[in-house]
Amino acid sequence: MSKLFSTSSPVSRRQFLAGVAALTAGAATAGIPRAQSQSLGKGYWVAQADTPETTSAKLGFIALTDAAPLIIAKEKGFFDKYGMKDVEVVKQASWGTTRDNLVLGSAAGGIDGAHILTPMPYLITTGKVTDGKPVPMYILARLNLDGQGISISNQYRDLQIGLDSSPLKAKFAEVRAAGGDPKCAMTFPGGTHDLWMRYWLAAGGIDPTSDVSIIVVPPPQMVANMKSRTMEAFCVGEPWNAQLVNQKEGYSALTTGELWNGHPEKAFALRADWVDAHPKATLALLKAVLEAQIWCDQMENKEEMCRIIGDRRWLGVPVADILGRAKGTFDYGTGKVVENSPHLMKFWRNSASYPFKSHDLWFLTENIRWGYLPADTDTKALVERVNREELWREAAKAIGQGAAIPPSTSRGVETFFDGVQFDPENPAAYLEKLAIKKLA
Repeated sequence: MSKLFSTSSPVSRRQFLAGVAALTAGAATAGIPRAQSQSLGKGYWVAQADTPETTSAKLGFIALTDAAPLIIAKEKGFFDKYGMKDVEVVKQASWGTTRDNLVLGSAAGGIDGAHILTPMPYLITTGKVTDGKPVPMYILARLNLDGQGISISNQYRDLQIGLDSSPLKAKFAEVRAAGGDPKCAMTFPGGTHDLWMRYWLAAGGIDPTSDVSIIVVPPPQMVANMKSRTMEAFCVGEPWNAQLVNQKEGYSALTTGELWNGHPEKAFALRADWVDAHPKATLALLKAVLEAQIWCDQMENKEEMCRIIGDRRWLGVPVADILGRAKGTFDYGTGKVVENSPHLMKFWRNSASYPFKSHDLWFLTENIRWGYLPADTDTKALVERVNREELWREAAKAIGQGAAIPPSTSRGVETFFDGVQFDPENPAAYLEKLAIKKLA
């Protein structure tokens, strides 16, 4: 298992950065003669040297609140601001559809990049979820911290399940003894929701590989499936946990920030070949997404954000299903209501946008834990290959956010709700202390 981590990378993977650095140094156009600049409309001007190689890109998103930065970058003109006036932000039916369209690429009718579950670019890069055919991906930014939830069916309302999942163990055993099959839903094998659900169950002594069936349900279909009693519990991002409560079809056991305070969640990722072919367009997209994240994180913008993303062409849900938790008010559906929760979804504050390599290492370690990746995976090399945090730093500097750059690619030791700690310097020790696991 790897140790963490120098920030050095092979020159062959970074050779265009010298040019990008030179470009970003001149990104502010003050003092550039008009004859050397190009109008982008809406009052924006950029130097010709910064003009992207293409003005278009196709980016996928799933109907989740944490897709807001991509939606807002489109709706509020941040893509236009940096010359990417023809960006399409395209709704995907499921994470499996996102994967399939990334494999195709836009040239074949798919997409170039996406709002995506953080482990997915690794699983796609290694070919683990693409029929053994690797499609290299790059992670350019994290899109958010926190903001997911685990919800429980009303048939278990009397248990008032919270952070402690252990009361479900006997109930699930009863269901199995009666010939039933208790099911807990997540959104993609090896994805964040799968890992949150598995961690929570295992911490309560419930083996997710034998005591329950872990099933895949697309996020927008979670509430309908709970209504039809398809599953006992689900883990998904907002607004679907809040919608379940608002429709009185179940209740929230926890918001995932309670499981791991300040946990990383979605990523902004692109196909590696698209990035390599379009370094200036990549930087333009990244600058737009970072500015959109800053906008989304400002409390005075939350209502407008929710009105925009709630529209039918985006999430297609009532603003009331999004706004409360987006502003930090969590109604658990049990009479418990938390105001000003520290676990609200964060897009920029607390280094939410920066893709810490130590966090990617945890996701890879958990994928090894549950058998999605082999135990001998060179996690350090894989993170170095996929995580392009140096591009994030270039974009942050270019938009005047150099002070937001963390001092290290590691956030250090992480502590979970059950007291277990993950030290990115020693992932093997973390794995050894976990009683329930299924190694490849």
